[in-house]
Amino acid sequence: MTDTTPARPGLNAQTLGLMFISGFVATCAFDLWGQLISPGLGFANLSPHGLAKSLLGTFGLPNGDFAGYFVHFYLVGLIGYPIGWLFIFKPVWTRIVGDMHWFVPSAIYGFGLWVFAIGGITAIAGLPFFLNFTGITWVALVGHVVYGIVMVAVMQMLRRT
Repeated sequence: MTDTTPARPGLNAQTLGLMFISGFVATCAFDLWGQLISPGLGFANLSPHGLAKSLLGTFGLPNGDFAGYFVHFYLVGLIGYPIGWLFIFKPVWTRIVGDMHWFVPSAIYGFGLWVFAIGGITAIAGLPFFLNFTGITWVALVGHVVYGIVMVAVMQMLRRT
C-alpha cells in the first residue's frame, strides 16, 4: 500500500499527536532492542542517554542522567525525529522518488538517523567517529532502522483510524 498522505502535513494538534504517539512507540521499540533484546542475544547494550549527556556537556549544559534521558526520549524520540520525517525527509523523498510504499523510505530514514546520531552527534560530543565501529555502532544501526520503520508504521496505522 502506498502512502497517500500529503507530503507535508499541517502543523496542528492532530500532527502533534501523530508525532508524539508514533515517536513514543518507536522510541520504546528502539530501547527494547538496544537495552533488552540486543544484550540478551550477547550483543552490545545501548545507552543513548549517555550520548545525549556527552553532547550536553560539550555545550556546558547540565548533563546529569535526567537531562540525558530527557533529551533522548522527549526531544529526540518524540519531537526531533518525527519532525525530521514529516517535514524534511518524506517531502524530499516524495518529490524526488515519488509516492511509494512507506517501508523502504522509513528504513532509509532510520539509516540516516544512525549516520546523523552515531556519525555526526558523536563527533560533536567529542566521542570517536562512529564510536570506532565497535559493537554498539551496529546495535545502534539496527535500533535506528527499527525506530524509523516503527515510527512510520504507527503513523500509517493512526492515519487509517
